[in-house]
Amino acid sequence: MKQDRSDDVGGPRQPLLIVKDLRKHFVRKKGLLARNASPPVRAVDGISFSVTKGTTLGIVGESGCGKSTVARLLIRLLDPDAGEIIYDGQLVGSPRGISVRELRSRVQMVFQDSYASLNPRLPIEESIAFGPTADGVPAAEANARAIELLGKVGLDPRIFVHRYPHELSGGQRQRVNIARALALHPRLLILDEAVSALDKSVEAQVLNLLTDLKAQYGLTYLFISHDLNVVRYISDQVMVMYLGEIVEIGPVAEIYDAPAHPYTQALLKSQPSMDPHHRTKEAPISGDPPNPISPPPGCRFHTRCPLAQPICSREVPPLRPVGSDGRLAACHLATSSPAVAA
Repeated sequence: MKQDRSDDVGGPRQPLLIVKDLRKHFVRKKGLLARNASPPVRAVDGISFSVTKGTTLGIVGESGCGKSTVARLLIRLLDPDAGEIIYDGQLVGSPRGISVRELRSRVQMVFQDSYASLNPRLPIEESIAFGPTADGVPAAEANARAIELLGKVGLDPRIFVHRYPHELSGGQRQRVNIARALALHPRLLILDEAVSALDKSVEAQVLNLLTDLKAQYGLTYLFISHDLNVVRYISDQVMVMYLGEIVEIGPVAEIYDAPAHPYTQALLKSQPSMDPHHRTKEAPISGDPPNPISPPPGCRFHTRCPLAQPICSREVPPLRPVGSDGRLAACHLATSSPAVAA
């Protein structure tokens, strides 16, 4: 049974989340006596995308590409330097839009470290009920909601309500974190490497749980992961990031079967293969990403791209349509490529 969506302002066709030219640069000081700050780290550098209601957008890319920074900007754990975040047609932080406090009651986040995300001094029931109580829900109702949600995430309330985080396994703690995120009845759940610390059998259980909860509560997911197979399993759309920018975005099946951007192609080819006849013999991508403090001109991937042309080092490629399947790719040479063998 889905939750009541009386707060659905824009209707089913209105994207739940629209991000326009979002930027975050981290300024580093040279030292205590330095008068001038050193050049900033360009963690997120002008990205734009949208998330359709009831879908899952997966975000992938190498470490340091800006995935987690995007998540923290969306929930305003970090303040953006520029750009707009529009939630269901309402501009976040605008007097005529939606406040950050209202946003945080409708958007919740599940982090990678399941233990650090929970207060070790609170029993599980109180951890889940804390958010609704702080939001003005009566204590009795908040506790009842906590007990109900424990059952929804597959934990017997009779066993777990009075337990503490150190008494639970990693998978159980992550289920508690999911229940805690759902306690405020959010519409958007941001999952930042939420299953990467779990072993594969527990990971599969949590992924199936997320799929069931999404259908039951009419949720929308933003799913961040290094695991390309997990992203393909759970996502409807996928966004590929490189050095603070989006290099490709579109339907997950189309991008995985025929990646258009050279970086996406290399990323997918880097997956280990179980077929001994299709083992990777050469590294699909070489070298380290450039320094985000001073990224190269033009396409930021051109220093590692085997297809780079002179124009790639001179002009920044726009994120433009590739083919007719709704994909966008930021590459001067982008074309649909043959399917990549896993």
